Amino acid sequence: MWKPAARIKYSAAGGRWPSAEEARQSLLFSPFERGRLSLAQRTWVPAMVPWRATEDGEVTADVLDWYRRFAEGKPGAIVVEATGIRDIPSGPLLRIGHDRYLPGLEKLTETVREASGGETRLFIQLIDFLTIRRRPEKTKFLQRFLAITEEIRDAIGASGWPEEKVRNRLCELDEDSLEKVLSPRDFESFSRGYRQRVTDVELDEIRDLPKTLPRLFAAAALRAEAAGFDGVELHYAHAYTMASFLSALNTRNDGYGGAPENRVRLPVEVLAAVRENVADDFVCGCRMLTEDCIEGGSSLADTSYFAQRFAGAGMDFISLSRGGKFEDAKAPRVGQAVYPYTGRSGYECMPAYISDEAGPFGRNVEPGAAIHAAVRQAGFDTPIVIAGGIHSFEQAEDILASERADVVALARQSLADPDWFTKVKSGRGTEVRLCEYTNYCEGLDTKHKMVTCQLWDRVDTDKPGVSLTPDGKRRTTAPRWRPDDIGN
Repeated sequence: MWKPAARIKYSAAGGRWPSAEEARQSLLFSPFERGRLSLAQRTWVPAMVPWRATEDGEVTADVLDWYRRFAEGKPGAIVVEATGIRDIPSGPLLRIGHDRYLPGLEKLTETVREASGGETRLFIQLIDFLTIRRRPEKTKFLQRFLAITEEIRDAIGASGWPEEKVRNRLCELDEDSLEKVLSPRDFESFSRGYRQRVTDVELDEIRDLPKTLPRLFAAAALRAEAAGFDGVELHYAHAYTMASFLSALNTRNDGYGGAPENRVRLPVEVLAAVRENVADDFVCGCRMLTEDCIEGGSSLADTSYFAQRFAGAGMDFISLSRGGKFEDAKAPRVGQAVYPYTGRSGYECMPAYISDEAGPFGRNVEPGAAIHAAVRQAGFDTPIVIAGGIHSFEQAEDILASERADVVALARQSLADPDWFTKVKSGRGTEVRLCEYTNYCEGLDTKHKMVTCQLWDRVDTDKPGVSLTPDGKRRTTAPRWRPDDIGN
């Protein structure tokens, strides 16, 4: 993970917690109604990937336990993790690309409704991602995968050599020499693993994405509706396909790249396709970035324009994140895939307690406020959901009172304490288990291990009925809270 040069240490502080009466009168715990979006309170658990699905993308008992635990805190909304819209292998991530996933997803919606007493709205995040491969072993890449071009031959003085001799010569070169010999794209595939881009229009499947993706997203949304979800969150953020169309690095020349009005075209068409296929009261929102946070990426001016366009197209909510891109990610080890949260943009998405002058808390609030203002100035009242290092009642209430957002999302804090919402609302805020922003959870995510929190994953692991991770060392969900006792 990238770390800032300043290396300033911060500590999360709960501040003054409200009494039950103060909480009852607060904006945070007040009902919210706007358009299709209806919430019992303005609190939100955003999508987090917990690595609990089967290798085939099916809902498991651990998936149900994970979301049940969040639902017991009764937030206004929970967004289920990034769920693949294609019926292709993607490891232990949930999928929704075929009807066979419906029974498991139906169990998930039933579980959340039961655990929350029907108070929590449940959305599912729909994601598309392009091909990405693990970093190859040097000899395998140079002997099997690399296409030998005339440029490579010229670079090593191998004109007329048989291909086998060229490959053997390349294997003798060190990494610095290979960087000079290979094209930038080939060297990236060698040193970081092959990764498709939305600009690879020489590939049929990439060129045809504007034709295929609206249909795939619409079919996934229809399944989500059939499974009992209240709505979908279209994943237009971070390192994935739709965010890549929005990025200023998208230079496609087919009307879907280049100028901002072209880059936003496919995301708007996807929304239209989804809206056309689901019921009128089904919620369709999106997650997008306030900034790409990479060289040459989309700026706040770009994203403010995108948000205005989404609002005008009828998006039911816009949830804001930040950074998390492949372009500046750390090179992986051989045999591993590049992880898009290891560079500076990844830090902007998930800053830790060691930070710079801006600090890790509320780092996305002011950019989010600018987008909120841009949407309002354009004449739209689309709900804006803000996330990023929010952990105290005072933070959240101030954001709402100053009209910098309409709904407040807590990711790592809700992982640290799924009962944050109930505790604070009942005047028991002093009992909140505060996130320490060590990014222990993010370290597990990087390794595709079951995500847990170090504040509770070793607590009472020997008690009956406690579900453990495959290695038997960590509990998979936080201990349940009771007003006078924390137990199982």
